[in-house]
Amino acid sequence: MEDPVALIAWVVAFVLVTVTVTGLVGRIGFSAPVALVAVGGAISYVPGIPAITVEPDLILYGILPPLLFAAAIRSSIVDIRARRDSILLLSIGLVAFTVVTVGFATWLLFPVVTLAAAFAFAAVVAPTDAVAVSAIAGKVGLPRQVVTILEGESLLNDATALVALNTSIAAIVSIVNPVSIPLDFALAVGVGLGVGLGAAWIISSVRRRLHSPVLDTSLVLIVPFAIFLVAQSLRGSGVIAVVAAGLYMSFVSPTVASAEARVATRLNWRTIQFLLENAVFLFIGLNLSGIVAGAVRTGPGLWPTVLIVAGIMSALIASRFVWTMTVTAIYRWGPPRLRERSWSWGNGLAVSSASVRGVVTLAAVFLLPAETPAREYLQFLAFVVVVLSLLGGLALPAIIRALHLPPPNSLQERTELKNLLAEARRAGVQRLDEVVTPEDEPRVVELLRTDAAFLGDTLDGFDPEEQWKQFQSQQRLRRQMLAAQRAAVVQARREGRYQEPAIVSALKAIDAEETSLRAHEPDEND
Repeated sequence: MEDPVALIAWVVAFVLVTVTVTGLVGRIGFSAPVALVAVGGAISYVPGIPAITVEPDLILYGILPPLLFAAAIRSSIVDIRARRDSILLLSIGLVAFTVVTVGFATWLLFPVVTLAAAFAFAAVVAPTDAVAVSAIAGKVGLPRQVVTILEGESLLNDATALVALNTSIAAIVSIVNPVSIPLDFALAVGVGLGVGLGAAWIISSVRRRLHSPVLDTSLVLIVPFAIFLVAQSLRGSGVIAVVAAGLYMSFVSPTVASAEARVATRLNWRTIQFLLENAVFLFIGLNLSGIVAGAVRTGPGLWPTVLIVAGIMSALIASRFVWTMTVTAIYRWGPPRLRERSWSWGNGLAVSSASVRGVVTLAAVFLLPAETPAREYLQFLAFVVVVLSLLGGLALPAIIRALHLPPPNSLQERTELKNLLAEARRAGVQRLDEVVTPEDEPRVVELLRTDAAFLGDTLDGFDPEEQWKQFQSQQRLRRQMLAAQRAAVVQARREGRYQEPAIVSALKAIDAEETSLRAHEPDEND
């Protein structure tokens, strides 16, 4: 699209449709990705709508890095380390098992493609979707252990799948020595980790010296793109580098960035993640007419396609179930060290059921080179796999509820929160005693002590449920007061009774306190 005005118009239309559709379907509890694909597909058949094409490098260098980084900075490296064995078995072992199983199944069902192309397709559909997993976990209240495993798997399996995809693509366009595959994989992982952690350490050191939140957030915005480029140029995995950098920067952020910069960074990356993920689903829908036409031209026909799709979906589901339940059995019946870290059969079934594919699959399928046999048909198959898995994901909450898994221990979590805030309160009061001077207004000091005392009395109560209700009541009432304060300031602005600098400063102060209150609320995307 050479016309810059038309390009801007398309971008605006993309954002408007994405926000509108997501907001509407969210009210009725329907899957936004499915709705966006359906809307895009319907639009693609409207006469006069031009065909939209995207270069593979734009997907690889422009879309995947920010998506992976956004997911990584919202993940906890502490939780991932605590369950690293289980996560690695799923994010590496399961992906490799899926690539082999689905690759051979695709090759047997559709022998027109080469084995290398079949493995490339299997690598495309192997990783699960992090956002879908998080949304499901939030709706049904899975045990924390299962949530950690699923989110860690869906974050790291993208890297494994894309490394496998690169190896398969190399086999498509040239001759690959099988002996070099594990060496190339080790090189990609090693260089990716080195670049990601090294760059994250350097960037974090720079952030410590930045006192402007605008400069800080601007620097962080370019991090995934820069790290991906460097890692790829050194023959490492840009995906692993970006994920490693995101996890490291998320962990050290409280000590290297200001509170304002952290709030802005979280909001920026949540927005970027939302727009990119949903825009990709809409984009794939807009390509539906072209994908279907290419599949008709290069595919074997309707009923063979139904058989191929059924076989591929069966291989995907079976490979995840077999691998996960085998790992569960090994943990439950293996050596004592493994049995100590085992999970229940119900947890294993929950992990097996969470097999929704998403945006990474849709983006990665466009990386298949032009030399790939039946490339358009494989793109169509990937599209169908994603849509069917999203539709299957609608039943996941019911499946997980039927397993009767124990919900997260909210009482324990609140108790830990109480104890942690009590420690923080004592540290705050101690620092107040150390830094207060005779010149400080006594009423200000007394107000600070009163606020700390109220928080302490609320958290130190006998009944955990009652103390939590008091704490929530205080927040609810304070938010109502802040809303009234904001309305009063806005009314004063309308009446012109104060100059604008005073109005802006008052609104900023109110916003800062409301931001502090909302820090105690759960993230709506978690």
